[in-house]
Amino acid sequence: MEQPILKPDVISLLKNKIQLIKTSEKGGIYLVGPIRLPVNLSGETVVFQWYCWLAREQVTENIEEIIGKLSSANLAEYQQSSVLVYGDFKNREDAPIRMHSICHTGDIFGSKRCDCGFQLKKSMQMIKNHGTGALFYLANHEGRGIGLFSKAMAYVLQESGYDTVEANVNLGFVDDSRNYEDAISVLKTLRTKPVTLITNNPKKLEALKKSGMLLSGRTPLWGDVSEYNASYLKTKVSRSGHLKEEESCPND
Repeated sequence: MEQPILKPDVISLLKNKIQLIKTSEKGGIYLVGPIRLPVNLSGETVVFQWYCWLAREQVTENIEEIIGKLSSANLAEYQQSSVLVYGDFKNREDAPIRMHSICHTGDIFGSKRCDCGFQLKKSMQMIKNHGTGALFYLANHEGRGIGLFSKAMAYVLQESGYDTVEANVNLGFVDDSRNYEDAISVLKTLRTKPVTLITNNPKKLEALKKSGMLLSGRTPLWGDVSEYNASYLKTKVSRSGHLKEEESCPND
């Protein structure tokens, strides 16, 4: 595919909306935004600022080269992560964040087999109520990192009595292969002040701690328990080490 010839106004519009975050000698992350995004949140229209990012092994700061390469990369075949920012995220002293792993069945279809859809909407509401914060939507985290098709196979095993961890392991995967490095690089670009992490997962806290990001605490996120996900939620605590609502964490 030939590289597109971009009009001057297209280059001008994009130039100040795309920034490069270097993560290695040659590689990095393209971050595009902010983009005004009005969202329907519990019947109320709430305006967030939306960013999307893309990690590449070889990067450039030339806008024409960036677009020229991406137009032939068939990105629709892959998932890209993004972040919703609310309020004065850069400067407010206290800001909650949520590192939310994509869940096709829970977030989109409203599946009751998990609590992901509930956690997504609840954390967005918590951020809005606080006045500022950010929700990172991590697109390569489906099924704790095994992908949607593999997650479907894991569900088949779960319907025969395997728990979440057993299903993943018996398909040849580790329990949890999620990585937060790119998301944390974007977070550090958007904010340097401490954050409060909305999570029940100590691995997310540990990832932030190891990165050097300043943490002011943790906010638990339990709820929407039903007959359909009770075993799943129990496994999160007993097998994956998730913290109960009343438990503290060394990072708190």
